[in-house]
Amino acid sequence: MTTGDTALPASLTEIRDEFLALEEKDRLLLLLEFANELPELPEHLRDVPMERVEECQAPVFIDVELPDGVVELHATAPREAPTTRGFASILVQGLAGLSPAEVLAVPGDFSHELGLDRAVSLLRLRGMSGMLSRIKRQVTAKTAP
Repeated sequence: MTTGDTALPASLTEIRDEFLALEEKDRLLLLLEFANELPELPEHLRDVPMERVEECQAPVFIDVELPDGVVELHATAPREAPTTRGFASILVQGLAGLSPAEVLAVPGDFSHELGLDRAVSLLRLRGMSGMLSRIKRQVTAKTAP
């Protein structure tokens, strides 16, 4: 973490910096690349109800697991909603392997740090913030004594 990134783990800093290194018009293309990288659900979650992210227009579902005390995030988003799917993929990749404390420390407005404010709607950015909020809520619930 660098100065100013006190709550941003290296994995999300790297993703953010990858976006900011591009010209604004190319950032949306990178988001679409992330959409194509969203992993499929593992077998044990395919028939299990997951939490819906109501802030997203598209049906997005998330589940947090904490094997060995580190965050493992799973998400689904339809291919027909590539922006939302891209945001889900960023979170899945950027939060993987972090401690619960590191996840809880991620700024709630992280979506704005990607430099996409003019490329995607405010509603979509709120959807990513909603995903992060629900992830944090699940982490909190699963680490409570």
